[in-house]
Amino acid sequence: MPKRLGRRKILRNIEKDHSHVCFKPCGVRGRGLEKIVLECDEMEAIRLANYENLYQQECADRMGISRTTFSRLVSSANKKIAEALLHGKALEITIS
Repeated sequence: MPKRLGRRKILRNIEKDHSHVCFKPCGVRGRGLEKIVLECDEMEAIRLANYENLYQQECADRMGISRTTFSRLVSSANKKIAEALLHGKALEITIS
């Protein structure tokens, strides 16, 4: 019997569809750019925390996850966004 790797991902409530969105530096062809993948739950975390200006516990409740999980999501998303902006990489939002 194969071993399971880690815990199963809890289903998260995503209120907005962020799929099929990509951002890239101006004047640079997308084909040659390195891409940073932002998962839809990370994008939802950014939307709730930064755009809706909700407290982390409110965000976590709306997404149906713990506050610590929400904190990890928003931190991961911020790091990916910063890397894309600072290093001229494309940022692609995907459905996980």
